[in-house]
Amino acid sequence: MNKTPTLSELQVLTDNWIKTTGVRYFSELTNMAILTEEVGELARIMARKYGDQSFKKGEENLNEAEEMADVLWVLICLANQTGVDLTKAFLEKHEKRVVRDKERHKNNPKLKL
Repeated sequence: MNKTPTLSELQVLTDNWIKTTGVRYFSELTNMAILTEEVGELARIMARKYGDQSFKKGEENLNEAEEMADVLWVLICLANQTGVDLTKAFLEKHEKRVVRDKERHKNNPKLKL
């Protein structure tokens, strides 16, 4: 059985694919625009599936997992292009949240059930 790749391994996998099959990375600005587009596609599905909007004809088979994977793919491309280690960045941000938000959400009356 294959093991699930780490985020760092996904960055390497993506970079290898770009360099062998994808020819080259799109520019950072193009990838930022593509990321925005992919987030918009995910937002459309979420608004229709979990929100108040209804699906339009032909949208019934849209898949949020596929759109989330598209968002992750382009984010990984941007990270690779700009030299960001996503695992390191995520863990640093997580640690910041652990310290900063230790009691914040527990004390938020809007989050009380």
